[in-house]
Amino acid sequence: MASFNPVKIFAGSQSTYLAEKIAHYYGKDLGGYTLRRFSDGELSPSFEESVRGCDVFIIQSTFPPSDNLMELLLMVDAARRASAHYVTVVIPYFGYARQDRKDKPRVAIAAKVVANMLASVHADRLMTIDLHAGQIQGFFDFPVDHLEGTSVFVPYIRSLQLDNLVIASPDVGGAARARTFAKHFNAEIVLCDKHRKRANEIASMQVIGDVEGANVVLIDDLIDTGGTLCKAAQIIMEKGAKSVRAVCTHPVMSGKAHENIANSMLDELVVSDTIPMRETNPKIKVLSVAELFAKAIGRIRDHESISSLFIKY
Repeated sequence: MASFNPVKIFAGSQSTYLAEKIAHYYGKDLGGYTLRRFSDGELSPSFEESVRGCDVFIIQSTFPPSDNLMELLLMVDAARRASAHYVTVVIPYFGYARQDRKDKPRVAIAAKVVANMLASVHADRLMTIDLHAGQIQGFFDFPVDHLEGTSVFVPYIRSLQLDNLVIASPDVGGAARARTFAKHFNAEIVLCDKHRKRANEIASMQVIGDVEGANVVLIDDLIDTGGTLCKAAQIIMEKGAKSVRAVCTHPVMSGKAHENIANSMLDELVVSDTIPMRETNPKIKVLSVAELFAKAIGRIRDHESISSLFIKY
């Protein structure tokens, strides 16, 4: 049975650009919200309209700096204290997801810390897309709606009508993601096996599989400095590929990422708008996930399944 509680959609200060599009597709205006700062930078968010008894959706990606995460937590707390009926946090880009396990001694599991913080302010639900690792959903003791970027990327790749298509993962850890993508095209996959000296620095890489004469599409959940993707693209072209492009949901784009992409062997990099693009780059195409999130919000509000939003293969 559909909910009769009014829906209100709010945007954190760093995700207004995306939230406006989501609200447009949903058919509502964004709710009134103000973020004030003390002189030392301390955040003070407030809702400028009543949320009492409402189903509240708060949209904010938690890319750096950590102020974005802190703002989101304070917004949830403010909604709770204002007697919101149900609070869903919509985090298109879930920051700190790369730290999802102890891969060496004496390190934090940051994704779990963020999950605990969201639970501490009594969020009721999380909606996100293409987590770095799907098992992060298990860090939460409340429902998680994990959307898939394939819903927007597969139709675009299909529109290119690439012959002899091969799907590639830039590292072995992304094999499952690449395999899922490849099933939509009944395509073969290849893997790039990399060895790192340290974070964001690759020591060596090799391609496992045949790419000669193929149009290759590299699949990853995010692009940070671009070092891995650009190295993979170079090696794939050296192995005789006809073309190589990349699909990455979250354009973190730190350091020299734009320069690396511009000077790479990639024909294009296809990303979503979960994180705003700070620079223009002729090789980068941005596809919006706003309509996908709007449809998911509608289904959650009406207590319907969101599985229909996933592309079947």
